[in-house]
Amino acid sequence: MSMSLRQQWFSNVRGDVLAGLVVALALIPEAIAFSIIAGVDPKVGLYASFCIAVVIAFTGGRPGMISAATGAMALVMVDLVKDHGLQYLLAATLLTGGFQIVAGLLRLGGLMRFVSRSVVTGFVNALAILIFMAQLPELIDVPWPVYAMTAAGLAIIYLFPRLTRAIPSPLVAIVVLTIVAVTLGLDIRTVGDMGELPDSLPVFLLPDVPLDWETLRIIAPYSATLAVVGLLESLLTAQIVDDLTDTPSDRNRECAGQGVANIAAGMLGGMAGCAMIGQSVINVKSGGRGRLSTLVAGSVLLVLVVFAGPWVKQIPMAALVAVMIMVSIGTFSWTSILNLRTHPGTSSVVMLATVIVTVFTHDLAKGVLTGVLLSGIFFARKVGRVLHVGSNASGDGRERTYVVTGQVFFASSEQFVAAFDFKEALDRVVIDVSGAHFWDLSAVGALDKVVMKFRREGADVDVRGLNTASRTIIDRLGVHDKPDAERLMGDH
Repeated sequence: MSMSLRQQWFSNVRGDVLAGLVVALALIPEAIAFSIIAGVDPKVGLYASFCIAVVIAFTGGRPGMISAATGAMALVMVDLVKDHGLQYLLAATLLTGGFQIVAGLLRLGGLMRFVSRSVVTGFVNALAILIFMAQLPELIDVPWPVYAMTAAGLAIIYLFPRLTRAIPSPLVAIVVLTIVAVTLGLDIRTVGDMGELPDSLPVFLLPDVPLDWETLRIIAPYSATLAVVGLLESLLTAQIVDDLTDTPSDRNRECAGQGVANIAAGMLGGMAGCAMIGQSVINVKSGGRGRLSTLVAGSVLLVLVVFAGPWVKQIPMAALVAVMIMVSIGTFSWTSILNLRTHPGTSSVVMLATVIVTVFTHDLAKGVLTGVLLSGIFFARKVGRVLHVGSNASGDGRERTYVVTGQVFFASSEQFVAAFDFKEALDRVVIDVSGAHFWDLSAVGALDKVVMKFRREGADVDVRGLNTASRTIIDRLGVHDKPDAERLMGDH
């Protein structure tokens, strides 16, 4: 067994097994709740969570990260299930996996470079808020023992580690509150009230849908959205786990691994899933570091649900609400509120926009897309400002040399054109661009425009100092140095 394999699987056995147990218990109510959101039977979410966690333990690119059925994915499925039913959801899950494997093979994991730190912070804060909001139905219009139990759960979670960190405090909270609820015979909601738990192992089946273009037309848009949301959440979660553990992850392997896990889930009657920020944070905070923690979480989940159903049903929801509140508090980046005063305004706007759009639409993809677009616009504006065009005239006033420094692209091309005086009667114009770079079609068009305008005013134009990359794009796209440039340009 290679060192890295031993490292990833067996370097932290005790920590991984204990953390996996906690995560397995925390996955149960989530999987049931997400099934209810998606409009399917609780077992669809539970089978998915078991299957995805077990498969991703082997195929994933980020040891110690937990993947299962998630709220972000459940929200995308609602309409598909409502309009076409469960079998189409299972078919969409298989196609989602296919898309994700292709993304991994095309090495699209590298695109995460374009998601700025502000967008990641916004995404995480929005998720923390959504996780907290998902707990509110369990805390509104309920008898007082629920509040007492939730408060007791939070007290155990935050105070127990002062006694010992050997056993994860969320696990202690769940066990203690369950014993209290059963002993006192409290009439409060339990996991059993959330829906029927499965009493058998999942069976391997292909979705019962016609294999034709019509089916593809129905499921493809949902699968594409699921694939994007799943990869976004998985890669962002991987980044968070990287930061928490100071270890790297293999993003492209993670993309393909998520795909394999989703295909397996679809064949075992489960819905599509992805990495879970909340559960991954619980896992790491409980001491889980390796692949074993993910495998234990998935396996124990199945054993608990299928064989220990009668006991699991008695876990009060209040205990799990306390765990999820801890997750939302732990997930939220509290420093980001303090940083609003010190960070640049544009970064804060990007972060807040990501949070607001995500929380109001309940759609992580829209939130992140908003953040990425705003980051791009602000960046273009910032870079566009650093263009400078200076000039000096010859002694007789017949020749002028313009010196261009900075970046010429779609955001600065108008400023570039505006910097030249075309009405000055000149015989010769030298445009020195050795300190500039031309990036795109807009930049090339702007240079063409300047040269042609000077020529129309009767001046000879000499463009000097183009760097190799700029020369290449201008040779390919520019028209000012072509023989029939006037005709090509028309009246631009």
